[in-house]
Amino acid sequence: MTYLHHIGAYFLMIAEMFRKPTKWSVMRTLILKDINDLINSSLGIIAFISFFVGGVITIQTALNISNPLIPKYLVGFATRQSVVLEFAPTFTSIIMAGKVGSFITSSIGTMRVTEQIDALEVMGINSINYLVFPKVIALLFYPFAIAIGMFLGILGGMAACIYGGYSSVPDYILGLQTDFDSFHVFYSFIKTFIFAFVLATIPSYHGYFMKGGALEVGKASTTSFVWTSVAIILLNYISTDLMLG
Repeated sequence: MTYLHHIGAYFLMIAEMFRKPTKWSVMRTLILKDINDLINSSLGIIAFISFFVGGVITIQTALNISNPLIPKYLVGFATRQSVVLEFAPTFTSIIMAGKVGSFITSSIGTMRVTEQIDALEVMGINSINYLVFPKVIALLFYPFAIAIGMFLGILGGMAACIYGGYSSVPDYILGLQTDFDSFHVFYSFIKTFIFAFVLATIPSYHGYFMKGGALEVGKASTTSFVWTSVAIILLNYISTDLMLG
């Protein structure tokens, strides 16, 4: 019953988020601040991880192709498919659940502990709209960060070919172009938009409804990371089955 209570409270929070909106002049400032805090500050870690994981995928693929009858361009093909379909949208989102999700939960949870949310309610402000809605809008830009991750992942694979000699650059580029399906990119971005909404709302829920003091803020951040990751994995399975199955 506890799980059902939290699921119901979560969807009620989402419905409340659209009621009694904050005036645009204030909301615009909040959105721009959240874009900087959630998207801009994450570009570095996304770029770093994407580049080197793309290189690792290329190395692992090349080392496991030992049969001389298997064409070398499959190294580029496997890297492209791995990065575009799964690594960039899904695994990066799980990493962001730790970085972005913990930041959202701790910031809102701290406002709850210090009674700033109560002060917003006293002033007649819809605190859920004021705190959660800007984060949802800000994370609509999350697919742009994932697009950068896709590009750098493929670029990292090419760097591994150049400096490690695992495949020639022409073969790698041929693999990138072989059997390219633009729907796979569309599918990845659809998943990314879904994950962005989850990244904004589940950590916000755990921060907004937490009780206790500073210690409970840390516990809420850990809990939000776990459940955000679980939701991303489940939604990844469902969206893959629906769109590619």
